[in-house]
Amino acid sequence: MNSPKAVQPISFLKTNPGDVVKQAQESQAPVMITVNGKVQAVVQDVVSYQKTQDQLNMLRILVHGQKQIAEGKVSDHDDFFKELEDEDKNL
Repeated sequence: MNSPKAVQPISFLKTNPGDVVKQAQESQAPVMITVNGKVQAVVQDVVSYQKTQDQLNMLRILVHGQKQIAEGKVSDHDDFFKELEDEDKNL
């Protein structure tokens, strides 16, 4: 991501959008787009984007779980599975 090829000016994106997309797809690394020398946008391939979203969702789940533990909202293993069995019986 820090390689010189991973940073492109917006003028390059305007004239070579296919090349920027191809670069992101082949490297599976984001391409940073600069405007007046400052990074203003990122182009990322869809597979890497989805992987990042999946990882963020997993982290959100973990944080939620940690919060529930801290609040004492926990169930014993046996009680939890008993509740699931009872729900199945009611379906």
